[in-house]
Amino acid sequence: MKSLFRTRRLAGLAAVVALAVAPAAARAQDFVNVLTGGTSGVYYPLGVALSKIYGEKIPGVRPTVQATKASVENLVLLQQGKGEIAFTLGDSLDAAWKGDEEAGFKAPLKKLRGVTAIYPNYVQIVASKESGIKTLADLKGKRLSVGAPKSGTELNARAILAAAGLSYKDLGKVEYLPFAESVELMKNRQLDATLQSAGLGVASLRDLATSVEITMVEVPAAVVDKAGPPFVKVSIPANTYTGQTAAVPAAAVVNYLVTHDGVKEETAYQMTKAIYENLGDLTAAHAAARAIKLDSALEGMPVPLHPGAARYFKEKGLKVGS
Repeated sequence: MKSLFRTRRLAGLAAVVALAVAPAAARAQDFVNVLTGGTSGVYYPLGVALSKIYGEKIPGVRPTVQATKASVENLVLLQQGKGEIAFTLGDSLDAAWKGDEEAGFKAPLKKLRGVTAIYPNYVQIVASKESGIKTLADLKGKRLSVGAPKSGTELNARAILAAAGLSYKDLGKVEYLPFAESVELMKNRQLDATLQSAGLGVASLRDLATSVEITMVEVPAAVVDKAGPPFVKVSIPANTYTGQTAAVPAAAVVNYLVTHDGVKEETAYQMTKAIYENLGDLTAAHAAARAIKLDSALEGMPVPLHPGAARYFKEKGLKVGS
């Protein structure tokens, strides 16, 4: 009798322990942290929309959104397992995979895995009209904000300026500031120009253009060619921003969503599937999402695809490398 009682008691304790442990395990499995960028950029509103989609469309997932300094920080956090999906610029992703110390990566980040290409980031250089800046050469001796230190935007700034025969030493002053802070300084006439690598219609530049008269600075095709891959030639359509009455030649870099090799295949599959089955919700969050297309999902991917993402694209008939 005592033996039977002891057996039942142990079974009861085991059940209690199992119930206590199960929720913790579920939380560990179902937690999806979306790494974005500054709140005034494009990554953040798209990340918020993506988090909402995941919460509604993937059973059991508990999504969160984290505002960050964008590309470089996101990739480091992924390598450390501190996020499940992140936005990044293509050149930053390539540098992370290779371990480019100059770009902010002390060693190759080999845990990174691709999810999908999304939309191009336009390198948008905007000057106040009163600064007199009309060309890249006019930036000499002027005050320019180039984005947060070693962010994807700042890496773009270095590359484009170098292709135009300029360096930070040629500028009057360099500020390493997020988009919104750069705009505030321009409104207060403490900056002459800001370089922002983002989707078209980024909130910070819309805000600036409605507050002061602006000039969109052209990035000529020859400069883009000299900068080379991953930069491509694009045009910023007329009237993208208040007062911008003509199309402006510019450079662009493809953005990606990435994850890491510790994320389960099924989770990565569901995250990828949810993106393409809910593009309308992403476009409602920001117009940049209009450029997300299934047929360009694998365009220029600098890192290996996550097996879960690869499974989804194979189902859709895309040719996925081995």
